[in-house]
Amino acid sequence: MMNTGCLRLTAPAASRRAFLQAGSLGFLGLTLQDLLRAADAKPLRGKAQSCILLWLEGGPSQMDTWDPKPTSAFKAISTNVAGLQISELLPQMARRMDKVAVIRSMHTRGNDHPQGTHYAITGHEPNPAMHFPSLGSIVAKEVGPRGAMPPHVLVPQWERSRQYEEYFRSGFLGADYDPMAIPDPSAKGFEVADLMLPKTVAEPAVHSRQEMLKLVDARYRRLHEGAEHARMDGFTAQAWKMLLNPRTRDAFDLSREPDKLKDRYGRDAIGQSALLARRLVEAGTRFVTAAGYHANSWDTHARNDEGHRDRLCPTLDRTLAALLDDLSERGLLDSTIVLAMGEFGRTPFVNPDLGRDHWPNCWSLVVAGGGIQGGQVIGASDAQGANVISRATSMGDLFATIYKAFGVDWTKEYRTPIGRPVKIANGLGDATGQPIAGLLL
Repeated sequence: MMNTGCLRLTAPAASRRAFLQAGSLGFLGLTLQDLLRAADAKPLRGKAQSCILLWLEGGPSQMDTWDPKPTSAFKAISTNVAGLQISELLPQMARRMDKVAVIRSMHTRGNDHPQGTHYAITGHEPNPAMHFPSLGSIVAKEVGPRGAMPPHVLVPQWERSRQYEEYFRSGFLGADYDPMAIPDPSAKGFEVADLMLPKTVAEPAVHSRQEMLKLVDARYRRLHEGAEHARMDGFTAQAWKMLLNPRTRDAFDLSREPDKLKDRYGRDAIGQSALLARRLVEAGTRFVTAAGYHANSWDTHARNDEGHRDRLCPTLDRTLAALLDDLSERGLLDSTIVLAMGEFGRTPFVNPDLGRDHWPNCWSLVVAGGGIQGGQVIGASDAQGANVISRATSMGDLFATIYKAFGVDWTKEYRTPIGRPVKIANGLGDATGQPIAGLLL
């Protein structure tokens, strides 16, 4: 066995012959063949064709956003839906609540960020003996790719700790359904290197077997000395298809968007990740996690009110409103689920640092599009926003609803490599999650 960075190669796999036979894209630094199995896209019976997850890392305060309470320092304001109120910190969303359903009765597991994130993204509590697949990976597997687009994308990738990124991966399903993780699209000089040929490689040379073999042969010797490269298999041709497809490259090119629209979304990682997510689903990607909030942004253990008022809610209000409008104007909202959530909520009480701590017992999220009936509230919390008093909702129930919107059998179970059954919609007490009544059109 030979180690090459993060990759472990057996001697046969590392041989020059195997390298040439595979026609590897490793010399381009690509991992696309692990993302793009060349099966035809599966026909969908549901209305949803894609999903954008706006990931609110750290856990927003439910009473300061979607479930206003007297325990909040902020007023409740009316919306464009009679009887539905949200926090005054979200004035743009207040004018768009007819498009959105609020779930105020989320009840989940995990009282710290790693456990809470794992549970929110996979529907399962962490298990050291098991790597569970994420919601996005399961959608990518069940629905299948469209054209040359990667079916599953994470933007931006985590720059420091990779722990949370691991939870968004495909677990025991294998690398085929891992997200394509790309850099911060708001950064100066942003580009997705995996989609660009090296400047020293002309496209005609790629189509020339003789020139290709020369390039591979030269690069192979350098790779053999220790640089990492992608796993080589029979699906490399699909990665080439993506690499050489102008439509695919264009989907990642934010320079094609007008400045006014970029401003509407916001010129930061939050806004530009959401804008790129819209471009990707429009081009055919099935599931995009827009994770512009990094470093536990919503983790307001101190100065909760200041954080929500000055940093967090204004960017959420701006970006989510822009995303919903943009999708609607392009006729994409009916086929694109938009889900905005973190890993849990915040405590109903304020701590000595004027902050709110972790609270998975009862929290809120919003979901729209893709067959979701907007303008309604699912479930209810008590007067302090501390506990669910009506229609407790698990991640499994939410997942089951999303799968049903896609036309996927939410009762399905996968078998792990050792034969263990794993529910794709895992509810509380390991029961099978059920689609949320009244949420789908």
